[in-house]
Amino acid sequence: MGSIKLKNIKIFAYHGCMDEEGRIGSDYRVDLKVQGDLSRSAKTDALRDTIDYVHLNKIVKEEMAIRSKLLETVAERILSRVLEEILLVQKVTVDVSKINPPIGGNVEMVTVRRTKSR
Repeated sequence: MGSIKLKNIKIFAYHGCMDEEGRIGSDYRVDLKVQGDLSRSAKTDALRDTIDYVHLNKIVKEEMAIRSKLLETVAERILSRVLEEILLVQKVTVDVSKINPPIGGNVEMVTVRRTKSR
């Protein structure tokens, strides 16, 4: 088993329960970790034998573009698509963070972490 991590994917999106969050948007950070058998690709040096991080990044960007009220919902969509589209992935963990959330205080970010396995 090996792992691939995409750290600090920066995205501007429109998630949140308040109407103004849907209008003005906010900055987000996504961290993704997938685990799977990377032994074949380590030997073949072939992209077709590994977990393609370009594909992972594409999934994150596409799912973050779909407005949701809750970060939990966005995280679930990302997890489901990764497991559905990339068969080598056995386990996936995603952190979806809203930077400077509008919660009436000096909070750098709020993060939702979800994990799913086959």
